[in-house]
Amino acid sequence: MENIIRIAVQKSGRLSDDSLSLIKECGIKFYNGTGKLKSTSTNFPIEFLFLRDDDIPGYVADGVADLGIVGENELVEKDKEVTVLKKLGFSKCRLSLAIPKGQEYHGVSYFEGKNIATSYPKILGDYLKSQNINAEIHEISGSVEIAPSIGLAEGICDIVSSGSTLMMNGLKEVEQIFKSEAVLIANKNLNKEKVAIVDKLLFRMNAVQTGKSNKYVLLNAPNESLDKIISLIPGMRSPTILPLAQEGWSSVHSVLSEDQFWENIEELRAAGAEGILVVPIEKMVI
Repeated sequence: MENIIRIAVQKSGRLSDDSLSLIKECGIKFYNGTGKLKSTSTNFPIEFLFLRDDDIPGYVADGVADLGIVGENELVEKDKEVTVLKKLGFSKCRLSLAIPKGQEYHGVSYFEGKNIATSYPKILGDYLKSQNINAEIHEISGSVEIAPSIGLAEGICDIVSSGSTLMMNGLKEVEQIFKSEAVLIANKNLNKEKVAIVDKLLFRMNAVQTGKSNKYVLLNAPNESLDKIISLIPGMRSPTILPLAQEGWSSVHSVLSEDQFWENIEELRAAGAEGILVVPIEKMVI
């Protein structure tokens, strides 16, 4: 297996969907039918292992997989010796403390001497230690939200996305203790052949993600406003300026991050820009 890399991906769920979507956008073809646990790409030297998310850090650390895509929460909780290659920007969530809605809360000292149920004892333990809070941690593998209602604990520590699950179970979020997103991790002992393949994969991922965070902007502007408009949308190196058939007007083409565009749109319009088009970029190589 010298000339192929193995990547471990969560076998189902939102993280799996986002991970496989990114890989497919990198032009890598593979089949991942229902229940399939292994798959090999037909056009890139990579094999996929579809695993439980909490097993992925261990598989990568042990060298069974060369790479893995996993949530930072699982990576930190498992505390395995791996290299983080890249934050991927999706599957964002937070690990939070929550208590019953009817309880008054005046700070983290609320948990002093209390019981907290969680599936993340290491992260929670580290946080409580940093806050000088002594609490009893009860590790449970699932359905953490039910713990207060059955008398197991006075609070919980669990992954939160929208907070709707907490509300449905009569809980409220009171402390955010850890932020998480998907990361690409690697075994620390990859040989140079595998490192070369990983570099090619990272190149593709960077091109896809850079494209997603940027837009291609086209607009028409009076020539006397070009200096102002160029200052607002400078582009990767500089904008492209093309004369229009109408005397005194030009078409300006540039690349801009979406966040910057919305910040600058009113200034562009005030400078005389018209016919502004914003086009998605599929890939972007810098």
